[in-house]
Amino acid sequence: MPVSVVNIAYLVASVLFIMGLKGLTHPRTAVRGNLLGAMGMLLAIVVTLWDQRIISFEIILIGLVVGSAIGAIFAVKIQMTAMPQMVALFNGFGGGASVFVAGAALIELIIAGVHPQTEFTIATGASGIIGAVTFWGSLVAFAKLQGVMTEKSIVLPGQQFLKVVLGIVSVGLAVWLVLNPELTNTYWILVGVASALGILLVIPIGGADMPVVIALLNSYSGLAAAATGFVLGNNVLIIAGSLVGASGVILTNIMCKAMNRSLTNVLFGIMEPGESAQTSDEVYEGKIKATSADEIAMLFDGARRVVIVPGYGMAVAQAQHAVRDLANLLESKGIEVEFAIHPVAGRMPGHMNVLLAEANVEYDKLKEMDEINPTFQQTDVAIVIGANDVVNPVAREDSNSPIAGMPILDVDKARYVVVIKRSLSPGFAGIPNPLFAKDNTLMFFNDGKKAIVELIEAIKES
Repeated sequence: MPVSVVNIAYLVASVLFIMGLKGLTHPRTAVRGNLLGAMGMLLAIVVTLWDQRIISFEIILIGLVVGSAIGAIFAVKIQMTAMPQMVALFNGFGGGASVFVAGAALIELIIAGVHPQTEFTIATGASGIIGAVTFWGSLVAFAKLQGVMTEKSIVLPGQQFLKVVLGIVSVGLAVWLVLNPELTNTYWILVGVASALGILLVIPIGGADMPVVIALLNSYSGLAAAATGFVLGNNVLIIAGSLVGASGVILTNIMCKAMNRSLTNVLFGIMEPGESAQTSDEVYEGKIKATSADEIAMLFDGARRVVIVPGYGMAVAQAQHAVRDLANLLESKGIEVEFAIHPVAGRMPGHMNVLLAEANVEYDKLKEMDEINPTFQQTDVAIVIGANDVVNPVAREDSNSPIAGMPILDVDKARYVVVIKRSLSPGFAGIPNPLFAKDNTLMFFNDGKKAIVELIEAIKES
């Protein structure tokens, strides 16, 4: 295939990637953006394989059929509540592919008796380090999200020192690889060391920080792909990897700001209560007002505005469809209903948006934190479903709190607050929530989905 045709095809694929990212910035165009990105990747893969004459066109078609079948199965079988761990797993696949492709390219040159250029070996070393960290870090994130291992922070003795040592050894091995590229075993040793580093980087990170971790690992997978693009001399892979890497970094920064935490604190710090933190007994004793669905239903008799605040508890209970039915019922009674979305609610960026979109909740009703917060004082009832740290007023009031300064949803400013939770257990910050003990708060202790169903029935009967 003429080089000019290949380059034009790569250019078209790159434009499709950019248009796809642009489409993904808004739910109304997200499906189209996804399709454009997929078309760009399909074009890039087919042109590359056909140009290199690696395999026949028939094998390419078989690969497309098999890949499409696997993708269709994932799309149908995976629950929306499991989307975070699937994203983590896909990030890992990208990193793992970069490791093996870069290693295979190095071995191919050595077997052919060609001495690799410095640029090639530098890119190979980068692919090995970043790809291995991404793969194993993503597997740990998947295990935490899937419940295979605890979501809580795991701290090993001397862990920080060991991570520094592994990082230095990884870079040292990469330098040795550049100086002695014919020693291909060096590459696989480097991959092994970087793999251990990837595991140690993620195991100390708790579930509350998973949105940041997923965004960061996504960025890593892009950077690994870009480095592999330099190894192969493939422009479209460099462009695609750079787009993913840059967008992942931007998203990571957004997530960190939403939590008022630096990336360094997320990766190396542990969320612990400060010295002045109150105990649960001090916060809750004698102040909790438990309620029932019938009592809550009476709150809506004179209500004009209701704000629903979804959290991870809604995802676990798979209550998004019931929540949609509740919103529709309230609107049929002339009540304005909106949804308050915190950027880090759930386990991945946009987790609540995805769940509510699955339930066909109109996107215009989903309001971001900065937009919804000024309206809570004009809200008659705020319904919190499974959210904890993102509505904890301690973030505003206690400078010694582990979530001090974290932007929160100001639900406590509503006329009435209804909190649906199984118990008074703390969020991942590990601290009690004074919101639950406020005079205007009613606690409905129940499973998220069951509670909403009961509430719907109570409203219909009232």
